[in-house]
Amino acid sequence: RPGLLPASDQGRLRASWFGAEGARARGRLCESRGVAEATHPYDRHVGRYGSPLAKSLIEIAGIKQGDRALDVGCGTGQLTAKLAAVLGGENVAALDPSQEFVAVCRGRVPAADVRIGSAQALPFADGEFDAVLAQLVIQLVADPPAAVREMARVARPGAPVSACFWDDAEMPLLRSFWDAAGEAAPAALAGIEARTQVGLSDPALLEKWWAAAGLEGISRHQFEVSAHYESFEDLWRPFDSGVGESGRLYRSLDAGQRAATRADAHRRLGSPEGPFELGARVQAIRGISPAAPE
Repeated sequence: RPGLLPASDQGRLRASWFGAEGARARGRLCESRGVAEATHPYDRHVGRYGSPLAKSLIEIAGIKQGDRALDVGCGTGQLTAKLAAVLGGENVAALDPSQEFVAVCRGRVPAADVRIGSAQALPFADGEFDAVLAQLVIQLVADPPAAVREMARVARPGAPVSACFWDDAEMPLLRSFWDAAGEAAPAALAGIEARTQVGLSDPALLEKWWAAAGLEGISRHQFEVSAHYESFEDLWRPFDSGVGESGRLYRSLDAGQRAATRADAHRRLGSPEGPFELGARVQAIRGISPAAPE
């Protein structure tokens, strides 16, 4: 099961996500592919898993040289950067509703076409892309089926449309937080949809959304990723800083509720002391845009 990795595996998949909390996006430009390394507070939270997530999603999608690809809901640009490393930044487009994230993504991949916009109304032409991908975002929008229809619309005939989501039960970082917060302050979770907390409790929904968008050859996949933490304090700092939906919820609690949530989450993670790694399971889906009618 994903979760705390044994000590023998904790040297594996170490990620260099460490730096000053709240540092402005910065990096050194890899000019040959138009990709810059960057640090943003999100990259110390769920974003710690972003690079291996992107690598696996690109493999599932079947991205190949010469493709023009779109990253829907790009966030800070980790998938955008991986796509640019394969295709070149000039062959990648990305979109996110957050002006802050778009600015970070543009800094990370200067050559890409990065825009502010909604997954439910993509500002691109029909059939514009050879591959359309979304990482950890479709279940978060107000109308996921509409977002998938838009992804299918901008994919050329025969193009893959792919996305990944956390397994709702097997993402310890978020699962431990939301379960602990639910125990400490159940009223605070009222009105927050379950699908926006961790992942999808029913992955079969993915197939329904993809089929309803007219996509064909639909296949579901699973894989696991891992992230390294220097300590539990290192893991918890983004919650204290209010990063993401989880951080915003945590900051809204009173001092007693915050203390109870933190202590319970630490317990649910196995009370780690010192450096450790967490694994997580990912659900992914791939469909093919149908051929144009003759």
